[in-house]
Amino acid sequence: MISKKNRLSEREVKKVLTRWKPFFSYGIVLNYLKNNSKKNRYAVVIGWKSVKTNVARVFFRRRFYDLVSDRLETDKWYDFVFVVKKQTKLDKNDEKSILNFKKDIKFLLNKI
Repeated sequence: MISKKNRLSEREVKKVLTRWKPFFSYGIVLNYLKNNSKKNRYAVVIGWKSVKTNVARVFFRRRFYDLVSDRLETDKWYDFVFVVKKQTKLDKNDEKSILNFKKDIKFLLNKI
């Protein structure tokens, strides 16, 4: 997991989603907003239509934090919110689903 100083609260996530600048991939949308703190903060929103169980949601959330924590090093400071689209079905037992999730995250990180 990541430290609390790098996480976004629910209120901050809503703020980013209302004043967003998006990047799109097949299964995930990246919204970002410039912040005044001296660090990048990020969050992932995985809806209940995308996963079947809470165990799968936690699995993909941890995979997300592992992928993102090392790659978000920029000279400007932003709040990033990754939103999984409703049509995207995530299953922790399906290797293709895991690879597509990683591919979408890496694609969006390269756009930053």
